[in-house]
Amino acid sequence: MKHQLLGISVATLLISGPAFSNEWTVPRTPDGKPDLQGIWSNATQTPLERPEEFGDKGFLTEQEALERERMAQSRLEQADQPSDPDRAPPADGNTDAGYNTFWLDRGTNVAIINGEYRTSLIIDPPNGRIPMTEGDPQGLAAQWRRQPGVGPFDGPELRPLGERCLLSFSSSSGPPMLPVMYNNNYQIVQTPEYVMILVEMVHDARIIRIDDENLSEHRVKWMGDSVGRWDGDTLVVTTKNFHPQQSYRGASESLTVTERFTRVSDDQIVYNFTMDDPAVFTTSWTAEVPMRARPDGDKMYEYACHEGNYALPGILAGARIQELDQ
Repeated sequence: MKHQLLGISVATLLISGPAFSNEWTVPRTPDGKPDLQGIWSNATQTPLERPEEFGDKGFLTEQEALERERMAQSRLEQADQPSDPDRAPPADGNTDAGYNTFWLDRGTNVAIINGEYRTSLIIDPPNGRIPMTEGDPQGLAAQWRRQPGVGPFDGPELRPLGERCLLSFSSSSGPPMLPVMYNNNYQIVQTPEYVMILVEMVHDARIIRIDDENLSEHRVKWMGDSVGRWDGDTLVVTTKNFHPQQSYRGASESLTVTERFTRVSDDQIVYNFTMDDPAVFTTSWTAEVPMRARPDGDKMYEYACHEGNYALPGILAGARIQELDQ
């Protein structure tokens, strides 16, 4: 019996040994906190809000996900084909499409978290949609433009923040930090007292104070005032006091964004955020975004924005010429 038990024990160790040796453990900084440092990308084909065709269907099958990724790659390859030099000029008057696909880097992958292929980044409410209140909430700059006698091109202050190179467009810098059509890279640097997130778009730098309190509500800042704490192996960041000109989906001064950064493997951080603003959203809503590690040796390059770019003065000058023609 002793020999049989010994044989079973040895066999068990031989079987379980490789499994234990391959078990992933969270890398840690010298002070023992999970190491989130590195360069990460949140580029994905998965939209923030779920397309209505999916209803409450939160996940794709693997085959469905692979087909969507194949279609995304096919669209990219088709758009990359050489232009016809003899084509007619566009007749729809659309001057917003100022980029060709050479500049775009949305990613071709479907967001996958916990082995699930997501149909949207929003996971709550169940329909994957932003629960907006009725009406048309607008940020401060939009409110300025709606005043009687004020036009959208009357001065630089009335133009979007991205156009003015003050912040990245479409909430790339956040919070929430959302994927956009290019420059979806983030570099995280940690110390015991701070976490810094360098955003590739417009080289915005978020400084998160650890184990601190939010500043007075009168101390408004671009990207808000962020404080963090460690909840086990998850970094929880609470951000308030956004600059009044920074207004995601028309959010008010009451907006609170709660972010959670959890490293789940060598090559992925799950970025979870909850938006809470009773003035604009009927209920709080939550999304999850996979942040994937960039390959070793990758670098983040300077984003010069309007340096040497005459777009903004050109936009305003064009508006002045139009006024002369009226």
